[in-house]
Amino acid sequence: MPTQPEKAEKPRQRWLWRGIIAASFGVGALIFVIVVSNAIVLVEGSGDSVSDPADAPQAQAAIVLGALVEPDGDMSQMLADRVDQGINLYRDGKVDKILVSGDHGQWTYDEPTVMKNAFVEAGVPARDVFTDHAGFNTRASMERATDVFGVDSALIVTQGFHMTRALYLADAAGLDAHGVTSDLHSYGGQGLKSQVREVASRTKAFFDVLTNTAAVGGPPVPITGDGRSSWGPSAPGSD
Repeated sequence: MPTQPEKAEKPRQRWLWRGIIAASFGVGALIFVIVVSNAIVLVEGSGDSVSDPADAPQAQAAIVLGALVEPDGDMSQMLADRVDQGINLYRDGKVDKILVSGDHGQWTYDEPTVMKNAFVEAGVPARDVFTDHAGFNTRASMERATDVFGVDSALIVTQGFHMTRALYLADAAGLDAHGVTSDLHSYGGQGLKSQVREVASRTKAFFDVLTNTAAVGGPPVPITGDGRSSWGPSAPGSD
């Protein structure tokens, strides 16, 4: 005959097993969602992309997506390679305008201005370089390219690991877009971390499109105009 402690143990064991089963279903469902959403983005974002700017089609603008700026203000290698490919596209006559889009969520961190300065220093006319200071993520960059800057056709410049998501989001934003990859170097730990993070980023992109998540708006800044009208104010104390 079971003792009192043994009787009390059985309900605890049942609840433990129920918890394990529920957790297993939850983990399984999460994995399923990640796998399916990644597959959709990879398939639908597998548009045309090239690695050589000379092979790219003509487009209205190159959208150069932001990446890490170092604490000393220098571009990371990943970002520098994106800018270099953008410069090549402009010099080859593939685009008429450059739109740099990145994170400028605080005065002390400003991806668009760092990129803009690099283009101007490389000889791209200032009037042809536009800055999007609210490109906080790839979806925002694509939505604002159409809604704020009025871009119709674009060459998206980023690394290969990022390209399918960028093209998927460009298509969702109504852009006629092609990709130009910028894998000009190996990126060590930054590259590995970016590839791992991309799995979650593709899932987020899928649900952003599914739920029509809005990007930050703003007054029109036509890409056909003068890019200097889009340049942000100088940081306090920088003069």
